[in-house]
Amino acid sequence: MINNDVLRSIRYMLDLGDARVVEITLLADPDFTVEKEDVRAFLKKDEEEGYVPCSDAMLARFLDGLVIHYRGRDDTRPPRPVEVRITNNVVLKKLRVAFELKDVDMHQAFADAGFPVSKPELSALFRQPGHHNYRACGDQMLRNFLKGLTLRVRAA
Repeated sequence: MINNDVLRSIRYMLDLGDARVVEITLLADPDFTVEKEDVRAFLKKDEEEGYVPCSDAMLARFLDGLVIHYRGRDDTRPPRPVEVRITNNVVLKKLRVAFELKDVDMHQAFADAGFPVSKPELSALFRQPGHHNYRACGDQMLRNFLKGLTLRVRAA
């Protein structure tokens, strides 16, 4: 999925303003430079004037900031390195950690979106890329997960 679409979906899910997106991003890396105007450009549709593609570095920091925002910072551990390449699997993992989702919750989110996933399919999404049971998360699968998670979060 395009990083801008992921950012747009999460922003809608959590009903975040541009300033709040900046604050959450800076939780992960206070030295990272992002302004409200940048966020507005990321949220525009590709055909709109002023559209800017969201970089992997920006999305990685936003997702890490989301984890810190919901779970808190663990000062006993060294900070995790920022993901260089954001894949759909990484987005799933970060959201799972941020919202403290168990397998049952993940299955429910997929089911709520009308896209049921089996247990082996779900566990394959969280394996390391070199593992023989690893499965890449497709755009449709991530889109459905975000839809199901949005239904869950906005209903609460």
